[in-house]
Amino acid sequence: MKILAAMSGGVDSAVAAARAVEAGHDVVGVHLALSRMPGTLRTGSRGCCTVEDAMDARRAAAKLGIPFYVWDFSERFRADVVDDFVAEYAAGRTPNPCMRCNERIKFAALLDKALALGFDAVVTGHYAEVRQGPDGPELHRAAAWAKDQSYVLGVLTAEQLAHAWFPLGATPSKAEVRAEAEARGLSVAAKPDSHDICFIPDGDTRGWLAERVGAQEGPILDREGNRIGTHPGAAAFTVGQRKGLNIGYPAPDGRPRFVLEVRPKTNEVVVGPREALAVSELAGSRHTWAGAQPADAAAGFACEVQVRAHADPVPAVARVEAGELVIRVDEPIEGVAPGQTAVVYAGTRVVGQCTIDRTVSAVPVDA
Repeated sequence: MKILAAMSGGVDSAVAAARAVEAGHDVVGVHLALSRMPGTLRTGSRGCCTVEDAMDARRAAAKLGIPFYVWDFSERFRADVVDDFVAEYAAGRTPNPCMRCNERIKFAALLDKALALGFDAVVTGHYAEVRQGPDGPELHRAAAWAKDQSYVLGVLTAEQLAHAWFPLGATPSKAEVRAEAEARGLSVAAKPDSHDICFIPDGDTRGWLAERVGAQEGPILDREGNRIGTHPGAAAFTVGQRKGLNIGYPAPDGRPRFVLEVRPKTNEVVVGPREALAVSELAGSRHTWAGAQPADAAAGFACEVQVRAHADPVPAVARVEAGELVIRVDEPIEGVAPGQTAVVYAGTRVVGQCTIDRTVSAVPVDA
């Protein structure tokens, strides 16, 4: 097959490309330039897609003896990921930029261009597996659950899965990938993993947002609507947050308060006890299926739901109702915010996902 290997400059994508070459495929490496700041440098393990990452990817491609190109996707990335991130926070939601990048850049813009150029599939270093099921391609968790990345790939459709290959999915551990990279003579073998938001490499999300959304003081309210403090700007807060509230005096029961709701239109932040974070139901109208739609989607089907990349899956029942994917959990879960992604599983298989629009609290206000 003719394979396009997306090479981020990290060890995972380099080994994935190496395995594609070793399997006898016609492989071409490509690095995505997602920033118009060519002088951007990497800070330890913070950030990715920097000029240093591009050079690391080029060296890996040269070692593998494959053609290598850099594609400028910076405008698309800014519009579909960065601007979306800002707009979601301005609306009081908690977005996941990695989900948007996988959905709109790596497996929409990149895959579309690859197919148009005659490639059969795109290879990445994600830890997940694509298997052929009775109704077409299916997305499954990786063998190493500690490194499993199926959650951030939950936005992929059946058509995209048909042209995606994740060679690291069955690898037992990251240590094995690093050992393989070293054995192959790849200079990225010991390179640290990237983390945090790639376009905020210094990790100061609050400061970064303040420059783009603006920050204006507003009230901190309790669940009954009483003003108990002042915040520096609502957009900087997310549901479940505890630090940075600076209310100034303790709750009547002496327990810490957590952000329960962000109201951007009125610039209000609502806080309360931790148990008030528990939700019994969540729903989103922007939902997709990672393969065939379940036959019992309207009636409801048993599943597990995961609301963050490294969260534990929770037993639930999901159904499609009035255009929404509605998920009711067997036991309440905490810290679920509008804008997050809920990924639905059946065993190891990713069934589908939705961007959360609303939640139903498991604890009434007067409880």
